[in-house]
Amino acid sequence: MILCQRLTVVAAAAVLAAAGLATGTAQAAAPAHHKPVKTVAASASCSQAYLPLPDPSCTPGAYNPAVTQATIGQTICVSGWTATVRPPTSYTNALKTQQIAQYGYADTNPADYEEDHFVPLELGGAPRDPHNLWPEPRYGNEPAQSKDSVETRLKNAVCGHKVTLDAARSAIAGDWTTALSRLGL
Repeated sequence: MILCQRLTVVAAAAVLAAAGLATGTAQAAAPAHHKPVKTVAASASCSQAYLPLPDPSCTPGAYNPAVTQATIGQTICVSGWTATVRPPTSYTNALKTQQIAQYGYADTNPADYEEDHFVPLELGGAPRDPHNLWPEPRYGNEPAQSKDSVETRLKNAVCGHKVTLDAARSAIAGDWTTALSRLGL
């Protein structure tokens, strides 16, 4: 049964790749400033050297053009808004399987990764753009769940008019592990 499910996910990833999934139309985020911490297998097209951050050449981030400083009161600052734009797991699970291979992770179990929005939906990240999604490990010094509280605090600061949307996006795209301190939060 598990083998059947994995084969289904792999097949779905192949279909998405063949359909040109790598194209996106959302605005790209500013290039991230990452510090390499370890190396990756030569066959991977994306590097693990930036962990706990994604490879900026594979996952530069992308914005939802409907979310601007002028529209935050109708978008990200409305309770439950992210649920209206979050892509279905059928999409993100297939993409996660494809990207686990691209990142060359030795552990290929999809359950060990969160298909994370680099620029979070809470800050108006592009929901379906593959340039804004990556398989973030659920293990290590800065696991995927560590980023969630940073995203929430940044959204609350934007909605509370303590920082601008652009400043929050820039801070999280630069390095989510230092985003709060960079903004004095």
